[in-house]
Amino acid sequence: MSLIGETAGKPAGEIIKDATDASFAADVLDASRDQPVIVDFWATWCGPCRQLGPALEKAVTAAKGAVKLVKVDIDKNPAYAGQLRVQSIPAVFAFVDGQPVDGFMGALPDSQVKAFVDKLAKLAKGGPSPLDDMLAMGKESLELGDMGGAAQAYAQVLQADPSNVKALGGMAKVYMASGDTERAKEILSMAPEGAKDPDLDSVRAALVLAAEAPSETAAFEARLAKDPNDHEARFELARALAGNHKLAEAADELLTIVERDRAWNDEAARKQLLTVFEAAGQMSEVARNGRRRLSAILFS
Repeated sequence: MSLIGETAGKPAGEIIKDATDASFAADVLDASRDQPVIVDFWATWCGPCRQLGPALEKAVTAAKGAVKLVKVDIDKNPAYAGQLRVQSIPAVFAFVDGQPVDGFMGALPDSQVKAFVDKLAKLAKGGPSPLDDMLAMGKESLELGDMGGAAQAYAQVLQADPSNVKALGGMAKVYMASGDTERAKEILSMAPEGAKDPDLDSVRAALVLAAEAPSETAAFEARLAKDPNDHEARFELARALAGNHKLAEAADELLTIVERDRAWNDEAARKQLLTVFEAAGQMSEVARNGRRRLSAILFS
């Protein structure tokens, strides 16, 4: 079923080939450490497979050796299809560095098949990997407040790479933003020892704030209504707000203390403010706006 001809100096048989369960490790897992490898699980009786196969071969040939295509007849070679939990065919997986990083099931229009192959070809030329794209999607969803979309993106990354630090940090932030501190702690425990990532640091700081937070705000608000200069009440109110992930409001209260008495309680408000910035994320609006206000106060 492979195309015949030459592609960028390579015979088509080198970039498009049939594989068996016995040759899968060499043809796919090992080969994908040098360049992306697309695996097409198919069968002779499968009509959509006959539609998809030529489109894949055409797109891979057009990529001029940047990616390889390996075709596996699941009737004759069921082992790896079973390991990858293939439920229906055609099923297509993209492998990079010995791991599946992207894929789809069913026949797609030629334009989508080409886009799928082109994305992998860019990876071979130093472009972003499918996992990088998924991480970017998760980050964007998180920033937009779409926790479901963020969780789905990070989960896909972790399925392919369970120790991916950025995905672990992002997933921990999803749980933290949803108020599930126990799951956030579980995710943090999965990070490799010594792993450094802004999102991991953010969740660690948020957990500290949550652990220290008073459970109620009414008493502190009542004290402030009587005396706006009751810095202790304002500080405790800020702690309660931060513990409930109301970081912008907490920052406002702490900045008010710094503005009125920056040395109060050994600069406790300023120190707590830095933890709030870390919990929000150093590049967040809360941190950026807060740092600007803090600088204006300290250097006025």
